[in-house]
Amino acid sequence: MTPTPGTATGTATAANVAALESRLLGRLIRTEDREYDEARQVKNALIDRRPDYIVRAADAADVLRAVEFARSNSLPLAVRSSGHSFSGLGTVDDGLVVDLSGMNAISVDPERRAVWAQPGATSADLAAATQPHGLALSTGDTGSVALGGLTTGGGIGLLSRKFGLTIDSLRAVELVTADGRLIVANATQHPDLFWAIRGGGGNFGVVTGFEFDLHPVDTVLGGVLILPATAEVIRGFADYTVTAPDELTTIGSLMRTPLLPMVPAEMHGKPALFILACYAGDVDEGQRVIAPLRDLAEPIADMIQPMPYSAIFSLGGGGSQPSPITTKGGLMRELSDDVIQLLVDDLHTAFDSFAMIQLRPLGGAIARIPNDATAFAHRDKSLILALINMGIERENQQWVDRMWGALQEHTSGAYVNFVGDEGESRIADAYPAETYARLSKVKRCYDPTNVFKINQNIQPAQ
Repeated sequence: MTPTPGTATGTATAANVAALESRLLGRLIRTEDREYDEARQVKNALIDRRPDYIVRAADAADVLRAVEFARSNSLPLAVRSSGHSFSGLGTVDDGLVVDLSGMNAISVDPERRAVWAQPGATSADLAAATQPHGLALSTGDTGSVALGGLTTGGGIGLLSRKFGLTIDSLRAVELVTADGRLIVANATQHPDLFWAIRGGGGNFGVVTGFEFDLHPVDTVLGGVLILPATAEVIRGFADYTVTAPDELTTIGSLMRTPLLPMVPAEMHGKPALFILACYAGDVDEGQRVIAPLRDLAEPIADMIQPMPYSAIFSLGGGGSQPSPITTKGGLMRELSDDVIQLLVDDLHTAFDSFAMIQLRPLGGAIARIPNDATAFAHRDKSLILALINMGIERENQQWVDRMWGALQEHTSGAYVNFVGDEGESRIADAYPAETYARLSKVKRCYDPTNVFKINQNIQPAQ
């Protein structure tokens, strides 16, 4: 049901709500408030949910109070940092949303090569703060995605093959637990929780602060290379990028070429492979390493050049405004010739104009950490395949379903941050059985009644 203005679901009374509001340093937004419709939006414009309350938290104490209020008043509780969850898990009908976007402070310690950051800080924010010190963190590739959900799911981006996932640089977290404690988890304090947080998503608490190791990164060789989308080019891209030097991380996107000024007019609307590349090392050596990609075919456009690492976030799309998105995908041990031919055939025949097939080669530093070292347990996979459609019509979603029906059997597991609203079977795909069982035991210790369930949910062990 949709609550009427001024009413409350669960067991919350007007007095309870007023008491919460009086204790917040941040802001409580109700359904009748002028900014409510804007505040309830998430980045996927296909998601339209109406929470009873939104707490724009200013600090960890606000988070504690919001969690306590939701639990004691039997309200469903959703947590969001920037609202980029594909399935809209940063919001909920008839419940309470803890909005962490205002908790975006960053403190860099260049001598220790470390940074402390709140969950609302974005990848672009962090890169801008660390760039003056010649340092960086391996985060996501979209600048507007905040650290909260990105990190707890794993964190794959444009430095991953060189420095690993975001969680591989994580030193410690501060978080609010389901029973109202503010604790620190690291390798020695709550080590079971620290293991689970690194890939287990938002199942175990609300992270209010992260401490990361930083890495020396200054100028990178980065940008977009556009090539014809032939089977030979895709094969060459897939084979080379998973075995290239660790310094090179790429994301390949198969799509129809939009009207871009740097693209010849005769190529507009034609299938192409867009390669977003980042070489984190000596620029001259980077030119030599990227040369095999340029040699795959005559480039349609070549925009790879030296740049500060922080500038690369202007290339992958901002993602700051709500837009429709439907997606499905999985991890692969290899990209077979049969799959490549399927992709090419669809690109040249029935491909949706709003569609994109994304290929993210893995390997490098990601693969040199044991699968069981963190809750992200797919380090032995070669790449991630994602089907993405930005259209609003039912036909756009049907394209994703049709392609996924043909490709799912070729995948092996799923990256939890790329899983949509697909049911428990897909959550099981995100975690091997042993990993899920271990996560379930940690869940029982820290959230036995499943307060944090508006997520890709891990059930507490019985």
